[in-house]
Amino acid sequence: MISHISHLKCPQCRREHSADHLSTYCVCGSPLFAVYDTGSVQEEIDSGEFPSDLNSMWRYSQLLPVKSPSYVISLGEGWTPLLLSRQLGKHLGLRMLRIKDEAQNPTGSFKDRGLSAAISKSLELGAKSFALPSAGNAAVSASAYSAAAGVSAHIFMPDDTPEPFFTQCELFGAETVRVRGTISDAGQEMRKRNGDWTDLSTTKEPYRVEGKKTLGFEISEQMGWSVPDAIVCPTGGGTAIIGIWKAFEELETLGLVGSERPRIYAAQSGGCAPVVRAIEKGTDNLEPWVNGKTMALGLRVPSPFAGRQILNAIRNSGGGAVAVAEHDIEPIRRMVARLEGLDICPESAVGIAGLRNLIDAGTIDFDEDVILLNTGSGARYTNLK
Repeated sequence: MISHISHLKCPQCRREHSADHLSTYCVCGSPLFAVYDTGSVQEEIDSGEFPSDLNSMWRYSQLLPVKSPSYVISLGEGWTPLLLSRQLGKHLGLRMLRIKDEAQNPTGSFKDRGLSAAISKSLELGAKSFALPSAGNAAVSASAYSAAAGVSAHIFMPDDTPEPFFTQCELFGAETVRVRGTISDAGQEMRKRNGDWTDLSTTKEPYRVEGKKTLGFEISEQMGWSVPDAIVCPTGGGTAIIGIWKAFEELETLGLVGSERPRIYAAQSGGCAPVVRAIEKGTDNLEPWVNGKTMALGLRVPSPFAGRQILNAIRNSGGGAVAVAEHDIEPIRRMVARLEGLDICPESAVGIAGLRNLIDAGTIDFDEDVILLNTGSGARYTNLK
């Protein structure tokens, strides 16, 4: 396992930054992204060394940031199944619908990909403890991976987060802090405390995106190194959208796919839909959503930090964004459970409701090949209203 990471680069001002020390974001205020020596990776592909036979996201280690295998903290994240959805697809009127089932990750959500990559790389660069604000799933993931690494985790969550999230974080030994308000308020409280920790906030460090991009690698490899017509992503902080777009760019550089891209659609609740509003208005930046409310707590992100990058990925893909009615979320969850035997999280129900709206509007056609992200299990979501 050899990473071919070269440096970090700002997509906005184009400054380059070293990948050999802990970094947050660029001085211009933009997220930073990892750049790889794809020429060296290409040589390994030609000699049959990529991808490996690991049944985890670390099969793509050449395009992940950790240089020394001894720093990789893995619980078996990634390489989740791409499930053919017969009943749901038929119900929605699609010829080919597949579900990337991220509930089968170690802590039950796709957050494991980003936190495994970010914690592993940060440890390699000298981090000793971690903190992040979260709406729930990222908190559990960060707590578990910090426990596996033998370091402390400090978690800040809105006080209306379902109790099982707090319980599980505490089970892993994390310090949990309850904050009134949204994930933005939790982040503000975390920064006020100014602890001696490494901040893992979404896109305010470079490496969670690197873990999330393995979704794109896996989808393409599981499809025989091809590209679906469309991918529907429940969207809060937007890391999956940014990561999937980055993945297909890197795959094209390596010659594994051509210039074709899936259209990427962000799905949000109408109760908190800053991405949808920006797409509809044609703006380049996200305006903060005031008083965002939704039972899909992971999508209650009033002001995603990487707004410009989210919008660029959606627009460059030819995709779009769709808002769904809050009252559709729980009925969709129940429908999917009965049709597919999957206990999906409310965020994924937003994705399915969004897909239905896109089909009804004629934006997605019957004969297209569509991937839907089930971003996590519904097991921890109790007493939601």
